[in-house]
Amino acid sequence: MSRIAKYPIEIPAEVQAKIDGENIVVSGKLGTLTQFLNKDVKVELLDNKISFSLVQVTEQSKAMIGTLRALISNMVIGVSKGFERKLLLVGVGYRASVQNNTVKLQLGFSHDVLYSLPTGISAEIASPTEILIKGIDKQAVGQVAAKIRSYRSPEPYKGKGIRYADEKVMLKEAKKK
Repeated sequence: MSRIAKYPIEIPAEVQAKIDGENIVVSGKLGTLTQFLNKDVKVELLDNKISFSLVQVTEQSKAMIGTLRALISNMVIGVSKGFERKLLLVGVGYRASVQNNTVKLQLGFSHDVLYSLPTGISAEIASPTEILIKGIDKQAVGQVAAKIRSYRSPEPYKGKGIRYADEKVMLKEAKKK
């Protein structure tokens, strides 16, 4: 059994969780998230704690119990605090702006790159070279950040491109004569 699944999830006072048949619904001040429950994992809600146990011990169920616990834990954190990912634009003339629900990127191409944000995700511009992506779904926030980063990944010689705020780009040495 997964080591992480042995520990129950504490539910804060501002968060409500409800097991509804094959789904668990977690709602808080920032929104509501739903997760499908695996039939091999038993999920119990007692005294503001969510605990996990195996229905039957198989390789599939042992893999799913830790995964399900992590997903539900991320849901509880997401509806109470939210998730955010910061991107930095490094390069001469690289800029970003947000208009309505669209991120406009100027990345040195002959055209501007427009990215429409999915529902539940918002973006803020702290400065023209910093993008802050926010949302309650950790997977969706990470996916949007990865998609925006893929338009101009950091190149290894000058380090120009879009990078995560905590990312270290290893620069290669220039070619010698």
